[in-house]
Amino acid sequence: MRTHARQNIACPKNLPDHFPCIVTSRINKLLRPGLQELSAYHVPASEGLIKLDAMENPYSLSAPLQQEWLEVLRTAKLNRYPDAAADELKQTIKGVLQLPQQCELMLGNGSDELIQLLSLAVLDAPARKSARPIVMAPEPSFVMYRHTAVVTGMDYLGVPLQSGNFALDMPAMLKALQKHQPEILYLAYPNNPTGNLFLWNHCQELIENAPGLVVIDEAYHPFAETSATHALVEYDHVLLLRTFSKLGLAGIRLGVLAGPLNWLQHFEKLRLPYNINVLTQLSARFACHHYDVFLQQSAQIRQQRSWMLKELKKLPVLQVFDSQANFILFRVPDGSSARLFENLIYLGVLIKNMDRSHPLLKDCMRVTVGTSEENKCFLTALEQSMRNL
Repeated sequence: MRTHARQNIACPKNLPDHFPCIVTSRINKLLRPGLQELSAYHVPASEGLIKLDAMENPYSLSAPLQQEWLEVLRTAKLNRYPDAAADELKQTIKGVLQLPQQCELMLGNGSDELIQLLSLAVLDAPARKSARPIVMAPEPSFVMYRHTAVVTGMDYLGVPLQSGNFALDMPAMLKALQKHQPEILYLAYPNNPTGNLFLWNHCQELIENAPGLVVIDEAYHPFAETSATHALVEYDHVLLLRTFSKLGLAGIRLGVLAGPLNWLQHFEKLRLPYNINVLTQLSARFACHHYDVFLQQSAQIRQQRSWMLKELKKLPVLQVFDSQANFILFRVPDGSSARLFENLIYLGVLIKNMDRSHPLLKDCMRVTVGTSEENKCFLTALEQSMRNL
């Protein structure tokens, strides 16, 4: 049998001076301009900090439940591909989330993947002819609506919310629907990062005037205690997004898209096979069997949210916005958000500075509702930080 000697190829320690120019030239030739102009989604370092920036459930499972979960994971056949269709898991999820039996489900690696698949599905919409398809959403809202639209080569249309209370600007929304005829309209219900729940009669009017798909994103459903699931059976162009992330399982990355079979059978063609790994499937089934635990945790978060809203509103220099989600948006004195953000980090607390993310969010910051102890630490740090401005 012939053997081949392994060839060691040494990498040059110093690249030629012209090398970066060549790479840049190739990038400009091959990559879409819209992609080059985008910024990657940034996740700040949080080691050693009280992490209240990402809308995560702060509660972990009890020790007995963790042990039970580990026993379930022991059954994972890591040498085999996962169930590609995840049919058993989908039926379990449909029952637990109380989704209409006549609707179908598609699972994604978080709702982000599902949002991207929806853009891909309408990318070459025949009705658009030569123009690029359009994704529309009220703004400010979930950043991935815009991001995935640009990444997939679509146009994005953001319609500003009302400045005083972040309500839908209905005349502007209806005008935009009529003029631009978007392929997809996203409505976050409740909205992120503002935390408010749009009036349903306004949402209904938009649904009835939308020429394309309407996607109702209920990522924060566990904290709003209301849902638009009824729209799935009332309208044939409405889809519903849910996620397990905010519920308390951000680490397993599982998103759910619900809608009519006629739509989802086509979206399934775009889903990469085995996108939901075996550990996620087992963990999600386990969570569904213990769903009451996560509902109890959601109730604790809602209680803490009420307490935090009351305490924040005691600080006269803040403008605090009511929330139906697991976070609170508040506005700080003019021009102080950056210093306040750094002061909080110095004191060991990480929240989100929203100041430059959208004009309507000038001087705004967003804090996730944590445990009782975390929330008290945040408020103490906030008061101290404001004294040091």
